[in-house]
Order: sequence, then C-alpha cells, then structure tokens
Amino acid sequence: MSRIVAAATVRALKSKRTIPSRAALVLTPSAVDKIKKILDGKSEYIGLKIGVKQRGCNGLSYTLDYVKEKGKLDEEVIQDGVRVLIDAKAQLTLLGTEMDYVETKLASEFVFNNPNIKGTCGCGESFTV
Repeated sequence: MSRIVAAATVRALKSKRTIPSRAALVLTPSAVDKIKKILDGKSEYIGLKIGVKQRGCNGLSYTLDYVKEKGKLDEEVIQDGVRVLIDAKAQLTLLGTEMDYVETKLASEFVFNNPNIKGTCGCGESFTV
C-alpha cells in the first residue's frame, strides 16, 4: 500500500524554459533540501518516486511516494545527493519539468513547473497534457 508523502501543485509554463534536454526532471535547491529532510532517518528508502494517476477535474495528478527499490522501467534522477524515481506512466508528462518546493504562510508543497501542460484546474492539483 502506498502512502502519499507530500502535496504537489502543477503550473503550466507560458514560455519554454531552457532545461537541459537530457534531464527528465530538474530539482531546485529548495526541492533538494526538502527531499533530504523528508528522507532523513528513513534509511529503508532509497528516495522518492513520482507517479501520475487519474484524478481531479482536469484528469491527471502527480503522486509522491517513498520508494525502496528502482523498478525495471523507472527513470532515475540523481541530483545533489538525492534520488528521485519517475514511474514509467509519468515519464512523458514530466519531460523538461522543474520540481520546486515552495513555502508560504498558507501552504507548503512541491510545485511542478511543467512546459508540457495544456491546462490545469483552478486549484492546480490536476492537469492535462
């Protein structure tokens, strides 16, 4: 049984960012720091895994779960000492995406700045590609 680690918001980018073409996903320093804190003291996990599921008013939503081992078709992103695995179903929706972690007075969440998204719901939880 999977357990959701953190909330995530998706933002459609109006202009294409120049993210290295080989990177499936780029993590901001803020996201790297938060992932390190989440995994601190949890030596049984090798990192976090990003998945996608049918949900919300726009169709798709990202999930973040702890992961103990790399799956056969998982894409692996290792950046600044943290490991993020991307489920096979989520790989095409994440290409060229920047994963950030944002804290405000009202919320703290991972934010996916994704140039592939065609639309999002009003709350930013679900999206279409």
